[in-house]
Amino acid sequence: MMIDHDTNPWKPVPGQIMTRWAKDVTPENAWQDYPRPQMRRPEWVNLNGLWDFGISSKSQSQPPQYSGEILVPFPLESALSGVKRLLQPDELLWYHRPFYIPETWQGKRVLLHFGAVDWETNVWVNGKQLAAHRGGYLPFCYDISDLIRAGENELLVSVWDPTDTFWQQRGKQVQEPKSIWYTQCSGIWQTVWLEPVPQVYIDKLKIMPDVDAGSIRIGISLAGSDSHSAGWRVRVCDAGTQIAEGEAASTTDEIILPIQGPKLWSPDSPHLYDLVVETETDQVESYFGMRKYSLGQDAQGRLRFCLNNQPLFLLGPLDQGYWPDGLYTPPSEEAMRFDLETIKELGFNMLRKHVKVEPARYYYDCDRLGLIVWQDMISGGKAVGDGTSFLAILFGSKRRDQNYRYSGRAAAESRPDFKRELGELVDHLHNFTCISTWVPFNEGWGQFDAFSIAEWLKFVDPTRLIDHASGWFDQGGGDFVSLHVYFKHLPKIKPEKNRAVVLSEFGGYSLKVSKHQWNPGTEFGYRKYQSSEELTAAYLELLEEQLKPWIEGGLSAAIYTQTTDVEIEVNGYLTYDREVEKMDFEKLQKAHQQLLKLSQPLAR
Repeated sequence: MMIDHDTNPWKPVPGQIMTRWAKDVTPENAWQDYPRPQMRRPEWVNLNGLWDFGISSKSQSQPPQYSGEILVPFPLESALSGVKRLLQPDELLWYHRPFYIPETWQGKRVLLHFGAVDWETNVWVNGKQLAAHRGGYLPFCYDISDLIRAGENELLVSVWDPTDTFWQQRGKQVQEPKSIWYTQCSGIWQTVWLEPVPQVYIDKLKIMPDVDAGSIRIGISLAGSDSHSAGWRVRVCDAGTQIAEGEAASTTDEIILPIQGPKLWSPDSPHLYDLVVETETDQVESYFGMRKYSLGQDAQGRLRFCLNNQPLFLLGPLDQGYWPDGLYTPPSEEAMRFDLETIKELGFNMLRKHVKVEPARYYYDCDRLGLIVWQDMISGGKAVGDGTSFLAILFGSKRRDQNYRYSGRAAAESRPDFKRELGELVDHLHNFTCISTWVPFNEGWGQFDAFSIAEWLKFVDPTRLIDHASGWFDQGGGDFVSLHVYFKHLPKIKPEKNRAVVLSEFGGYSLKVSKHQWNPGTEFGYRKYQSSEELTAAYLELLEEQLKPWIEGGLSAAIYTQTTDVEIEVNGYLTYDREVEKMDFEKLQKAHQQLLKLSQPLAR
C-alpha cells in the first residue's frame, strides 16, 4: 500500500504541508535501519509496516472490529500513519499483526522490542498478556521465548494515551494545539522488532571513557541463568586495527583498558572507536568516543563549560523534533539526518533536544557528526500558564518549587513516576558520546524539588553536567545559571562562583513563508519580520551587538529558538517542511564561526 497524501480526507489544519521525504515512504521501507547502534547483533526482524488497528472505549478489554490498517512506526495522529485520527482520553488504540519465527531460531531466546509507545501499553503474544508498560519515550522489551512457536504467531497491543488530561510525562503534546503546544502523538512511534539471543545473553553495556587516565572502562550485565559467573572479554579497534583487549572472570568485574595516545572526540574531530564485547555464548558490537565534560576556569578565572579540560563556547539551536507528516516520527532516517547536517552546516557545535527523546539512531548521528547534545527530560505535570510565562520572560522568577499542587505534582504517582522515567532516560542514553548535559525541568513545567533532583542526577551520572531548571524558578542547584531571554535585550551577565552562565533559550525571531505554513491562518513568534533579508539582518545584529559581549563576559552556551518552524510557530531557521532557508545561511555560518572563535583565546 502506498499512502495517498493527496486524497487523504482528514486534514488537522488548513494548508497541510509535507516534507520531500514523505512521498517515498512505503510499508516496505518504513524505518528499516537497525534501531540500537550501540549494541548491535547481526540477526533481527523488523516488524514495522502495516498493522491492523481499531479504537474502542477505555473500558473495553477486548479489541474491537479492526477499522483498517495503520503504518507502524508513525503515530495515529500523523499523516504518514495513513489514519490521522485524534485518540481521545477515554479511548484505547488497538494494534494487531501476525509475525513469524524462523526455524533457525529454535533453541534461542526471542526478545520483542518496542522503541517507544505513547503512553500506557499492554501487549499479548498468542493470547497471553504481558506486563503493562507506562511511559511514552523510552524503549522496553519482553522475553517472549516461552509464548511463541515456529512459524506464525499473533501480536496484539493496546495503548491508552490521556495526553494533557493527566499528569504523565508528555512534552509539548496537547489535545488542542496552539502557540507553543503541538499535536498529540499516540501509540507506537518508534521501531518494533524481534531479536534472537542465546540462553545467556548480554543485556546491557556501560561504557565510561576516562580522558584524564587515558583509558576506557566497560561494565556488563547479562540475562539468563547462572549469568553472574560468566567470563567475558573486550576488544577495541580504531579504523579496523585492534588497539586494546582485556577480559574478566565475572560480570561483577569491570574491564579497564588503556587507550594509547587517545584521539579525543570533539565537534571539530568526532573520532569514534569500535568496541566488541564477547561472552562464551554471545557477542555484540558497539563504539565510544574519548571525551570529558566538566566545568573549569578560563584564562580570566571565569567558570566555563569545558570539553576535554578546555573551555568551549557552545552555540546551537533548540530542536523540537516535530515533523508535519510524521509528527514525532521523522519520515526516515535520511530526513532526521538532514536536520542534524543542517545544524552542522550552519556552523553550530551543539543542540538542545527539547522535551523529547529521539530514536537511538539520532544520537548515533550526533556522535558521528560531532554535535554536543543537551538532553531535556520530558515535561509533565502542569505548565505554569501564559500569564506567569510572560511575566517570567520579562522579569524573571525565583519561585520555590515545593508546592506540588501548583506544579501539577500533587498526584501520589506523579513525582516517583517522573523520577523513575528520568533515571531510565539517563540509563538509556548513558553510552552516547554526544550527550553533555541533562535538563530535568524547563520553564517551571511540573517542576518540583529541582535542587535535590539535580543532586540525585549527579550521583547517578557524575560524567555529565546538570541544568536543573532551564529558564525559570532557579533553585540554586545544578551546574548552570540558566536563562531564557525573549522580547527584550540581553541584560548584563552576572557570573557566579560555582555555576557557569548559559543562555538556554533566546531569539525566536519569526518569519512566515507563504505556502510553507502548517496553518496559514495563525502564527506564533517572539519578534516578527517581513522578509528574509530583514530577518537575517536582525539576527546578525542580535549576535554581534548582544550575544558577543555576553560571550566575552563569561557566557558558556547560547541556544537559539529554533531549528525549524513547528506547527504555528514560525521562528525556525527552516520552514516546517524543511524546504525554505529563512535566512542567508552563508552569512549565518560565518557569524557563528566568528562567535565560536571567541572561545579559543579562553583556553588555559
